Amino acid sequence: MRALKEELRRRRHLSVAELGKWLRSVVQGYFNYHAVPGNLASLRSFRLQVIRRWMRALRRRSQKSRMTWARLGALAERWLPKPSILHPYPNLRFDATHRR
Repeated sequence: MRALKEELRRRRHLSVAELGKWLRSVVQGYFNYHAVPGNLASLRSFRLQVIRRWMRALRRRSQKSRMTWARLGALAERWLPKPSILHPYPNLRFDATHRR
């Protein structure tokens, strides 16, 4: 999370769309690796932490228009994927039947 925080600080000046695309790739990559059965709660927690960090970065951009949680919720729905289990249990993955 520390590296994500630093990178958000560096990319704070980008447009919301560019930042959303980058965050989507970060979150999707994390989910692709960690989406195993029994890990859904931690995936949700990771997504929530990313949303909180994104909110903090967007609020520091300007004093003109404040970013609200309602607006950020809509952005998160658009840009950040929702967690889902991508990898089955190992015994199901290798449970193949062969005719011999």
